[in-house]
Amino acid sequence: MIRLHHTTAGILLEQHGTFRAASADVDELFTAEDPVQWAAQAFAQGREQGPPDVAMLLAPIQGQEVWAAGVTYLRSMNARMDEAREAGGGNFYDRVYHAERPELFFKATPHRVAGPGGAVRIRGDSRWNVPEPELTLAINAAGRSFGYTIGNDKSSRAI
Repeated sequence: MIRLHHTTAGILLEQHGTFRAASADVDELFTAEDPVQWAAQAFAQGREQGPPDVAMLLAPIQGQEVWAAGVTYLRSMNARMDEAREAGGGNFYDRVYHAERPELFFKATPHRVAGPGGAVRIRGDSRWNVPEPELTLAINAAGRSFGYTIGNDKSSRAI
């Protein structure tokens, strides 16, 4: 497995504790037909260097939009359905859970995504803000999932 670190100096690839700088950008990875093969080739051709300084780490995206698949587990489904009823939304989420495909929705443009240790913004007009740890998948332009990381979504539930 090859890990990708997006840094202020570019892409740094890691395999078995060895770090190599790639002469490419994150957009190339997401548009590659086979991102796993792309990463292996970029690692093989990269120049060796030490691990990244934490202060240099960026979010692992560049020009990609962030999309989400929502309401994915039973407890969340029940809570969303209760909220929808209380807000006058009727059975909206009931339809989402019984649809043929998952609910997909736009979350953010790249400049709104914070990297490791980066500052996040929370709406000041909401009194109920919650962090939502997420499994975040990297999916290329052809729809192939080729990686994962941890995401921390913030939701202003009062809005």
